[in-house]
Amino acid sequence: MNIHATFVPTPPRFLMCPPQHFAVTYSINPWMDPAAWSSGGDALHASATQQWSALHGVLRDAGAAIEIVRPQAGLPDLVFTANAAVVLDGKALLARFHHPQRQGEQPVFAAAFAALAHSGMVDEVVALPDDVLLEGAGDCIFDAHRRLFWMGSGFRSHAAAAAIVATHFELPCIPLTLINPSFYHLDTALCALPCGSVMYHPDAFSRDALEAIHAQVAPHERIALDPDDAARFAANAVCVGRTIVLSSCSAALRGALAERGYRVIETPLTAFLRSGGSACCLTLRLDHSRAAVIAPLARAQA
Repeated sequence: MNIHATFVPTPPRFLMCPPQHFAVTYSINPWMDPAAWSSGGDALHASATQQWSALHGVLRDAGAAIEIVRPQAGLPDLVFTANAAVVLDGKALLARFHHPQRQGEQPVFAAAFAALAHSGMVDEVVALPDDVLLEGAGDCIFDAHRRLFWMGSGFRSHAAAAAIVATHFELPCIPLTLINPSFYHLDTALCALPCGSVMYHPDAFSRDALEAIHAQVAPHERIALDPDDAARFAANAVCVGRTIVLSSCSAALRGALAERGYRVIETPLTAFLRSGGSACCLTLRLDHSRAAVIAPLARAQA
């Protein structure tokens, strides 16, 4: 008699930070225009608050649990919790930031993870070496289907961090050089889907990086984003089971995802696009596990 173990998934768990102090007050990527934000007055901040709340609600409705980091005055980008750490199997590797404007977030996120460890939501919290930069899951994406990490470098994170990630989590970590400053973090240009498909924007990557992606991802699993979808940050999506949450996308991309068995939910995040962020940037997955059984999603019937 054959006995097959059944994996029962627990509700996905995310870390988020309300945008109480979110604003574009400095410029560290091409999307950020402090003067344009300032001219928008209170309306832009109200829009950010509404859009963040809508994203929070969509994730909750999809079955996710949300942990909250308390906003801090003077840290407008604390809302982008994806940059806090890399988390897998209850182990957290804390981020170290490139720009001084964001370095003040490090102790806040360290304290948040200490609290998560105290409550039993993570088991181990580790700091990077002082001379190595890695901006969390914004530049280090877990590919559950392939049991590996993709890691972006070139603008915010050091390529040397790949070896640290591989050693710490005991999984391969494939470095990918980013060459387009508009796609300064890996999560702005690549999304590893649970079924094994990978959304990515080819123009964001060096030739060697594209070769590395193509070596791991079969042609039928590649979803190459055109410039319009890339500029909408369609790759900066959040996956909750068969649901993909993003700010917006083209009908063609929606169709490609539907063919792979996904339901797409668009929840506009235009206020955060002004800072170079979107759905994935605003969340950090806390419950990724290599033990999860990842089954290909059924393609929609014609």
